[in-house]
Amino acid sequence: MHPLVVVPTYNEAGSLPGLLADVLAADPRIEVLVVDDASPDGTAGLVRTHPAYGQRVHLIERPGKLGLGTAYRDGFRWALARVYDACIEMDADLSHDPADLPRLIAALDEGADVAVGSRYAGGVRVVDWPLPRLLLSLGASRYVRLLTGLPLSDPTSGFKAIRRAVLERLDWGRFTSGGYSFQVEFHYFAWRAGFRLREVPIVFTERRRGASKMSHAIAVEAARRVIQLGVFGR
Repeated sequence: MHPLVVVPTYNEAGSLPGLLADVLAADPRIEVLVVDDASPDGTAGLVRTHPAYGQRVHLIERPGKLGLGTAYRDGFRWALARVYDACIEMDADLSHDPADLPRLIAALDEGADVAVGSRYAGGVRVVDWPLPRLLLSLGASRYVRLLTGLPLSDPTSGFKAIRRAVLERLDWGRFTSGGYSFQVEFHYFAWRAGFRLREVPIVFTERRRGASKMSHAIAVEAARRVIQLGVFGR
């Protein structure tokens, strides 16, 4: 297995050096692609000066803030033009623990097409979230399940390993989300296409540096997109 971790970034200079070190140490087979949206804090420069740049660390520089969904699509397109067996989605802020990467990869080795890192499979594993935020996240997960039928405890998860065949076969023209609802779209279309989704329990830790990219507009887009998927299936 030759996996590529795709990491969208915007102003993540504070967390990126630690992330790259921990991801590269997690498994010698892993490479990392940072997709940066013209971060003014010098995130892209940190990637270009990394000792493994051009070998295990790679960079796509985009002209501005174009959204999480398009960042992943650009990253997947880059990977499919090369020889990677799998892509892994991962946040840049260390909310996702690089130590969990081998378990996601192992789930693919054991037959899963998509290994979804779940905060809620078998119980809640979230660190440093206030209760209102946790309840909102749990409510959003229930909302997605009720409207779409997705058989996942954490359908909004952004930490997952994806077999190359999934990326090759999905109809990317059906994806419309620019923000976090891309995660729901991906799970939904992969599930409806008959791919095997397996949840892998993870611990999610609130970011220590930087600021969340969530906004009111992104939340509204997500709510509307889930309704579209649930009612129209597209």
